[in-house]
Amino acid sequence: MKKVKSILAMLAIVAVMATSFSSCMTTRTPVGTYNTDKGTEYKYAADKQYWLFWGLLPIGRTNVATPENGNCEVVTRAKFVDFLIGGVTGGILTSYSIDVNAKR
Repeated sequence: MKKVKSILAMLAIVAVMATSFSSCMTTRTPVGTYNTDKGTEYKYAADKQYWLFWGLLPIGRTNVATPENGNCEVVTRAKFVDFLIGGVTGGILTSYSIDVNAKR
């Protein structure tokens, strides 16, 4: 009986971890002719967007700078720190990271 309980507890932990750290939290949006541009990629700008009450109410609106020519890729993702913020606050305060990548 003790062995069955430990197996069930381990399965519950694995299920919680599998649903908490989802890789589908990343969005990549090319702007302009970013995909066809030649060159090396670099991070142009980065910022965070914060939300209250499990993502229902935004705290301000984040405006991230973009290159003058307008050709870039906007990457929105939940990083480990974002999961940590949401986990510690119980979801009352959540965040996600916004990166703008450009090519030289």
